[in-house]
Amino acid sequence: MPPQTDTDQLPGDTAGKADAARASLADCDGVLVAFSGGVDSSVVAALARDALGDDAVACTAKSETLPAAELDDARRVADEIGIRHEVVEFSELDDPNFVQNDGERCYHCRTMRLGRMYEAARELGIGTVCDGTNASDPGEGHRPGLRAVEELDVRSPLLEAGIEKDEVREIADSYGLSVANKPSMACLSSRIPTGLEVTNERLTRIEKAERVLREWGFSQFRVRDHDGLARIEIAAEELDAALNHDFVIAAREHLEDLGFEHVTLDLHGYQTGSVSPGDAGGDGDPVVENVFEADYPTASE
Repeated sequence: MPPQTDTDQLPGDTAGKADAARASLADCDGVLVAFSGGVDSSVVAALARDALGDDAVACTAKSETLPAAELDDARRVADEIGIRHEVVEFSELDDPNFVQNDGERCYHCRTMRLGRMYEAARELGIGTVCDGTNASDPGEGHRPGLRAVEELDVRSPLLEAGIEKDEVREIADSYGLSVANKPSMACLSSRIPTGLEVTNERLTRIEKAERVLREWGFSQFRVRDHDGLARIEIAAEELDAALNHDFVIAAREHLEDLGFEHVTLDLHGYQTGSVSPGDAGGDGDPVVENVFEADYPTASE
């Protein structure tokens, strides 16, 4: 049975926003939700399932940039919600603009991914495509993917209702969704510094490298691929575990077996967008050359 939300446990403003988003979805004949299985798209899917029943469909796009574990999670969460789940396939690597990995990589990726969603929607006779963009997203720095959402006229129910990230998690919790506290998970290409080509070889070794971190129980992490050098980022609250001698040995051996020449642990910890243009203006300057050029104190200072 699909989960039911208990709006009584939500703060008044959040409950009102959730009701508004659900009502706006109910006005559609049917919707296809671009569904990653993360908390944002899962909440949209749950609201759509509430509003439209079987006329709501969740759709996940499978490609080289989606970890297999994330596709498994998407299938599991769709079943948890009780929504029909479709999987379509495409390849970002077919687009040379994506492969060259400039400051607009996310724009090219999102354009292809959402274009594939519209194809699936047409095949199902559905006229509306929704995504999980929330009201906090536009203020989070360089986000070229949002431009694709606007250009393709994709509905963003969370954004339209003014639902911010912390409220998304509250709504997910009210539905009893297992992903309510799931950390954000960007696609694998986000681990490759701007200006360095995205290749299937790099994506594959990143996915395999991150698998060992997941198996060791880490929840918020990235393995950045600096053309042969692996830079491991671990959330600050989990850094102590990353300094465990057994983990250090296991991570080094595992990543070297995957083809990394050097394996490093970034003592700054996990940081979003640390290999991408970081300013809101999005000037697109590659940062692959200067990731390690920060001034560090020495013993003499």
